[in-house]
Amino acid sequence: MKPRILAGLIGAGIQASRTPALHEQEGDAQGLRYLYRLIDLDQLHMDSSALPDLLTAAEQMNFTGLNITYPCKQVILALLDELSPEARGIGAVNTVIWRDGKRIGHNTDCLGFAEGFRRGLHEAARQRVVQMGAGGAGAAVAHALLAEGVGQLSIFDVDHGRAQSLADNLNQHFGAGRAQAGSDLDSAMTAADGLVNTTPMGMAKLPGMPVPARLLRAALWVAEIVYFPLETELLRTARALGCRTLDGGNMAVFQAVKAFELFSGKKADAQRMLDHFQSMNTSL
Repeated sequence: MKPRILAGLIGAGIQASRTPALHEQEGDAQGLRYLYRLIDLDQLHMDSSALPDLLTAAEQMNFTGLNITYPCKQVILALLDELSPEARGIGAVNTVIWRDGKRIGHNTDCLGFAEGFRRGLHEAARQRVVQMGAGGAGAAVAHALLAEGVGQLSIFDVDHGRAQSLADNLNQHFGAGRAQAGSDLDSAMTAADGLVNTTPMGMAKLPGMPVPARLLRAALWVAEIVYFPLETELLRTARALGCRTLDGGNMAVFQAVKAFELFSGKKADAQRMLDHFQSMNTSL
């Protein structure tokens, strides 16, 4: 009998997610009975306060694990029994598995962004980088950026206190002065080598740009974690100016590669999953 995996994704506005198809096709290729379901808070008319009940229901239905996305990556921390070292250091969880009756939180976003960054912007200047957003995904991306050699990261968020908390966490892990909560976006962008958007701005349901177009220039590289649409307004504007860009597809795929391995206990074929993701987007 084929091994069975039942997984899902909890988040808001996730109907366009490519994650179910990525997991299920890789499961098929490996001879697994792999079912991946969307648990969309918007469709269910719920918010993150429903997380305790949703986790309990998933346990009762024998889910193998869950992916967690916006706006739940930090809210879920209080509901877990254990955290992986990565999740504890980052302070955000995007993958939950059940082991021996315990809920264990992992973070595969950090690895996912780092792999995409190495592949797409490996030679890019990285002395000073501006990051928009300090939420759950932002925390993972910020850790990845500093681990990949960014000299100084300026973090901007609508909640300045959240940006400051993330900067403090990063400085504890990577050394004093490596991160700061930004206060003057114009000045930071003028001095920056690169810009990373980790906010939901640019998603189909949240159109727009996280920074004014006037702050972009050809010498800047621009990275995005939003992947639906794959070309956000930010990337489209940046490319028109001649910027090097990195879309959110690689992070989406490589975080899924690691999550697949956590759910199934089997090594995923990363190139096969990347090819599948690209085929889904070219067929739109």
